[in-house]
Formats: sequence, structure tokens, C-alpha cells
Amino acid sequence: MAALAVPAITSAQVWRGDRGDGTYANPPLNADYPDPDIIRVGKDFYFASTTFANAPGLTLLHSRDLVNWHILSHLLPRLDGAPTFDMAAGGSYRHGIYAPSLRYHAGTFYVAVTPVGQHTRIYRARDPRGPWTHVTLDRAAFDPALFFDDDGAVYLATSIGSDGTITLHTLDRAVTRITASRVIYYNKGAEGSKLIKRNGFYYLFNAIPGRLALTVSRARALDGPWETRAQIDDTTGGHQGAIVDLPGGGWYGFVMRDTGAIGRVTNISPMFWQDDWPVWGTPDAPGRVPDVARKPIAGQPFAEPPSSDDFAARTLGRQWQWNHNPLDRRWSLSEHPGWLRLHAAPGSQFWWARNTLVQKGQAPRGRGEILVDTRGLKPGDVCGFGTLGKFSAQLSVLGGTNTLTMRVTEDRKDGPHVEIREPARRFRGRRLWLRTDMDFPAKVATLSYSDDGRRFTPIGRTVPLVFDWQTGTFQGVQFALSCYNPAGTGGWLDVDRFTLSKF
Repeated sequence: MAALAVPAITSAQVWRGDRGDGTYANPPLNADYPDPDIIRVGKDFYFASTTFANAPGLTLLHSRDLVNWHILSHLLPRLDGAPTFDMAAGGSYRHGIYAPSLRYHAGTFYVAVTPVGQHTRIYRARDPRGPWTHVTLDRAAFDPALFFDDDGAVYLATSIGSDGTITLHTLDRAVTRITASRVIYYNKGAEGSKLIKRNGFYYLFNAIPGRLALTVSRARALDGPWETRAQIDDTTGGHQGAIVDLPGGGWYGFVMRDTGAIGRVTNISPMFWQDDWPVWGTPDAPGRVPDVARKPIAGQPFAEPPSSDDFAARTLGRQWQWNHNPLDRRWSLSEHPGWLRLHAAPGSQFWWARNTLVQKGQAPRGRGEILVDTRGLKPGDVCGFGTLGKFSAQLSVLGGTNTLTMRVTEDRKDGPHVEIREPARRFRGRRLWLRTDMDFPAKVATLSYSDDGRRFTPIGRTVPLVFDWQTGTFQGVQFALSCYNPAGTGGWLDVDRFTLSKF
């Protein structure tokens, strides 16, 4: 480990939703947790979220109060069904796994999800920590909404925003195959369906992406007639989500909101019923998600996903994911105990390199810092730290040279373009501190380095922090650790620790 005295590693988020006085601030997690589906089982809440091409895939979080969350598991250790998940045939950025539907029925957890370009899968597990198994249906249901009715019947609702026709598939009671399908409604532009039942009414929640709005439809029967009301939009709280009941009665809403380079955050909102219609907010301030509100359930301890990591455990922390399926022989936590060793993975340049290790950037301002040992690098290795997004900035150590470069990759519609900023800079010794500051209000990142861990020197100009669903990753900007060699072989980079802090 490093010889210099350093602060102890703590798992501290940049943002803390629980204000410690019985209230919380939205969003509870100020990072990219999109396409939320939240359910309650007993006193426990579970939250499934999109992860696109990141592996492991499909994050599942747990809470006792809808405010303090920790990462419970990932459903998919590896992504399968397409060579793009292994960074072949063009890679799978912006695609992969998204919009999960999470449900619990008769002692079993279920997740319905449709990988891009594949048929819908139904995952199941008795324990939400896994292991999860799945069956594949005979067709693709876009943004599927799994629903178990009171009589035991099982359904899957689906709609595509480019149209808005809502189709209801009937599944067998073993939840293994579709037995019938019918159109039940048309809601122009609707997608992201969620289906629940309360007091004899069926409620269908839909995102309207073209307006960044949320609608709710209700009917006494699944075949209608349905009536629809607008709920909220991104100016008042969000545009995709639904509601969840509390153990002692009452309901809360959850909804996704586009927040620029941070990504799409999930807000939690009080709600009330008016003439059997759900209304976001409170009777005093209806129709909007409050910035601050009383916690849904009082007295629960503070919890948060992990962030900083000293790599002393036998497994990576649950905050970490790979940009695509990793090459497992090209990384290790045991070859140099207490360090993460990244062997140079194949890749012509950063955007297409395997084994980039990422975790979510956090708003409003987050500083990621690593300490590396470069003695294992070989000529041709390009290894370092920075951002992954529409603009991916990497402060890269060049193997065999004791030099640093600033490389910025912009993903455009005609492919990624690489710009090398600033002449290469030499550094002394074998240990080096690399820092990435993400300033989301200013929409820029700054990358810097240090020989001693105290005095940091910025390299190059600031780099834009941008969210773009057509290029980039379709995710909030992520911190990224990487090591690759265009020749496909090389040395390794040792990483002593990653520390996240405010600045």
C-alpha cells in the first residue's frame, strides 16, 4: 500500500438525500438510476434500474424507507444473447438491458426485461440476492409491465412511444409463455408502462417521452373503457414511474427525471387520492414532486450505495461495473493484494477497449481520485482515469515512457473521434495520483495529476459533461478506470484505491 499517510477510505456519497431531521431531499440518490420500478414486500422496498451495456447488469437496490438505499445485487453477472455485449460487432453502448419490470408473487421475485434486439425475458428468484434464472418468451415486449391480478392471472402490458398502442399479453400461471394477446388501449406516445390495481380500479401509468410527461389511466376492467389524466412532467417532477404502497397504509410515487449529464434520476414523492385518482404532491401543493418532504417512514438508519474503495476485499464493490462484459483474466484483486490490477486489454482506442471499470458520477460536484503504480506498464499500454460518456476524457499514462497525455473521445454519429490535448507531460517515480472533478452545475470536468498526492496540476482544458441518448452511452457521465493496448497484449496498471469526495 502507499507509504504516505492518507485519509481512511469511507463510503460517502457526494449527495445525501436523508437530511437527518426527519425530512429528505429529492432525489434520494443524485445519480443515474433510470427507468425505476419499485415494489414493497413486507417492510422492505426493492428498486430495479436500467444499466444498458454495463456488466454486471440490472441493479437491484433495497430500502426500508424509500430514502436510504443500498445496492442489494445485480441480476445478470454477465450479459448474453449478443456478440455486442463482448464488444464485438460494434459494441452495445446505448443498448443492452433497460426498463425492467419488478414484481413479487407467491414467494417469488420476478423481473421482466427486453434486451435490445432480443425477445423478452422473465427472471425469477426466491431471494432477491439471487441466483436468478430466466425463461425467454417468443416475442419482444417493449418496456414490459408485469402484473399479477387478484385471481392469479398473469399479464404483460407493453407500448412503444413512437405509437402508443398498448397491448396486453396473457401469460400462463407458471409465467413461462404468452398464451394470448390483445390491444386494450391507445395513448398517443405512451411507453414505460406500469400496471397496478387498487379498490377495484386498474391503473396504467405511462411515460410520454415526447412531452417528458407522465399520464395515468384507469378502468374497472383491463379491456376498458379507460380514462386518462395527465399527472406531472419534468418541470414538476418527472415523466416515468408509478406508485407504491407503505406498510402502514398510504402511498408514495416514484418518477424518473432527466437531469442533463447527471443522467436520469429517480424522485420519491408523497401523493394522495382524490376521487380514486392518484395525485402527486400534497393537498397543499398538488401536481408536483416536492424538493423536500417528510420521510415516508421515520426512524430508519442512514444507508447509501458504496462509492470509495480500497480494493482490499476479495470482490469488487457493488458500485462497480464494466463498460461491457469483461475479460476476467485481464483483471485481478489477488495478484497484488490490496490493489486492483488491470492488465492491458485489447482495444484500438478507449471507446472500444475492453475492461473499463466504471461507477456513476454523482451530483452536484464529485471528485474521484486514484493512486496508481505504473511499474508494470509495457510499451504501447494506455492506462488511466477519467470519464465515460458522450465526451470521454482520459488522463492516460503511456507505458514505458513516464509520460501523461489527455485524451478526449467524442462519440459522434459517424463514430468516436479522439483528440489528444496538450503535449505529453513527464512525471517522476512510479506512483501517481490521478484526479477527475465532475462539476455538474458548470457542466464540465477537470482532470489533474500529482506526484505527491498534495499538489495537483490540471492537464488540458475542461471537458464538457453531456448527456446524449443518440450518441454516447445513454447514461449519466461515469468515472472510468481503464488500461488497454492496441496490440492486444501488454503490462498492467495497479490501482491502490479510489476515493470519492465533494469539492
